[in-house]
Amino acid sequence: MKPLRSRPVRVIAAAAVVGSLALTGCSSNDGKTKDESKSKKDAAAQSKAVEYADAAGSTGPAAEVPGAKPGGFINVYMQSNISHMDPGQIYVSDAGQLSNLIHRGLTNWKEDANGNLTVVGDLATDAGKMSDGGKTWTYTLKDGIKDANGNPITSADVRHTIERLYAKFIFDGPTYVQSWLSGDEYRKALPDGPYTGKSLPDTVLATPDAKTIVFKFQTAQGDLPQALAMPGYSIVPKKGDTKEKYDKAPVALGPYKIAEFKSGKSLKLVKNTHWDPKTDSVRHAYPDGFNFNLTVDQASQTKRLIADQGEAKNAIQFTDSVDGAMIKDVVSKPEVKARSVMGYQPYVWQMTFNLDSATMKDKKVRDAITHALPSKRMIGADGGSYGGELAGGLMGPTLPGYDPNYDPYGKGKKPNGDLATAKKLLAEAGVKSGTKLTYAYSNSPRGQKQMLIVKETLGKLGFDVQAKEIDRATFYEQIGKVKNPYDLYMTGWGQDWPSASTVITPVYDGTKVSDGGSNYSHINDPEVNAGIKKALALPPTEAAGEWEKVHKRIVEQINPAAPVYYAKHIQLSGSNIGGLRYDTEASYIDINNLFLKNP
Repeated sequence: MKPLRSRPVRVIAAAAVVGSLALTGCSSNDGKTKDESKSKKDAAAQSKAVEYADAAGSTGPAAEVPGAKPGGFINVYMQSNISHMDPGQIYVSDAGQLSNLIHRGLTNWKEDANGNLTVVGDLATDAGKMSDGGKTWTYTLKDGIKDANGNPITSADVRHTIERLYAKFIFDGPTYVQSWLSGDEYRKALPDGPYTGKSLPDTVLATPDAKTIVFKFQTAQGDLPQALAMPGYSIVPKKGDTKEKYDKAPVALGPYKIAEFKSGKSLKLVKNTHWDPKTDSVRHAYPDGFNFNLTVDQASQTKRLIADQGEAKNAIQFTDSVDGAMIKDVVSKPEVKARSVMGYQPYVWQMTFNLDSATMKDKKVRDAITHALPSKRMIGADGGSYGGELAGGLMGPTLPGYDPNYDPYGKGKKPNGDLATAKKLLAEAGVKSGTKLTYAYSNSPRGQKQMLIVKETLGKLGFDVQAKEIDRATFYEQIGKVKNPYDLYMTGWGQDWPSASTVITPVYDGTKVSDGGSNYSHINDPEVNAGIKKALALPPTEAAGEWEKVHKRIVEQINPAAPVYYAKHIQLSGSNIGGLRYDTEASYIDINNLFLKNP
């Protein structure tokens, strides 16, 4: 799951970090403001087992939010365009949050007041009925489901949704279900998707009647209900599908629909009158709609919300966080802090090396940069202890099996980098002073600040750093090209649900190197690939040890990406926003419960 652009999250598991949990001096605190950033204890409290709901737990309407009132429009601040609106292309956080408002899938996540997470049936009557040892999953659609045009949703729409993911124009979304159904080269099974009249055979995907969908896998897939809860598997009605154009004008099934979209400027959502709350156990529709301003940078968002004047009283941050330079102004003022939410995110920020780059092919060079990076300063550029914590490995604190003592590059002892060791490794590698490195970075405030740190650090090692700015809306698309022209870039990844399989497989499996894929380093190590294959075939309890072996080989023996820090998040809202809470599953403000106190 790519961060912000960030992939929507799943379950927060246990958390701890190398060294102290609140890194003294790397936050924006002045030493007088008490550090109340989230800690190990908080993360552990978010670590709850995921359950699959039956029909009773999946029946709407959602429980009322205490004190909620209907009416009014909530203002949404964003600093760039929505990355995608076609469900098949959705794999980052801004689009994932939007998906909660306009899209629906077979399943969804439901969180109670104590942070307990359950996978419930969304369009389906329950989280799914498993048979044949997990190789077969059957779903039945709820009654009365219609899209925004008033068309009933049937099993044909679900089949169409799955099959269109095989088409070549769908390139940026998740691939779990397609791969489970048809193998890693799934596109060969239906290269044109459903658009030429062909379909997947009933031995793979069956729709015996208008309300029943049956998934049939070669191997057990116990995680299917969690995969189907991803926004990328939301339903695209067959009658409304416009292929490539769908990304700008999707047909809604959720409580809101698009009334107006000016790309890069604004987005207006209004109520979808065909959404029936009785069919939805998760969402509410208290506001009349949402007005998105896509041009407000992070600093301006924070200033407006701290000031809390005019339209800002009715505003929220969508996926952006409080500007790092102003965190003190939020946490030191009780009346402002009361309007904030904070928590752990599942992302590991890492300096990814393009292994196809001539310079990056030498592991000593990669190790040198890993040792040199001042992780503490990089965290400081992202809000300090409220924005992240030092990383020792590539499996973050939100994953089961996370080892807080794992730190093979000694970042805990030298959080500001180890230039001496780095220079020694570069000398051994024979790297000449003046060697050019092209560093690609997102033009977000964080990306720009960190670029300066990276450029300065690598300059001290003798590199001639060429910093290449990429628009944050297309950053992952650009570095996701196999033949991209960059040597290294900061990327982030978090689990799609609480399993190492959703981190190691998409990011480090060499069989998945492809344009639009998430193996940004292009690592293709036979031993790693074999280990992944072995772990995927094992039950979760047995697979844990195998994932640990694979992880250690990746980090220590190959080093395709230097661990930098584990992400945390703090967001702010206006004083007229009600229902404010942190969404453990999404790792942002819970978009489903919001209302205006005075509409």
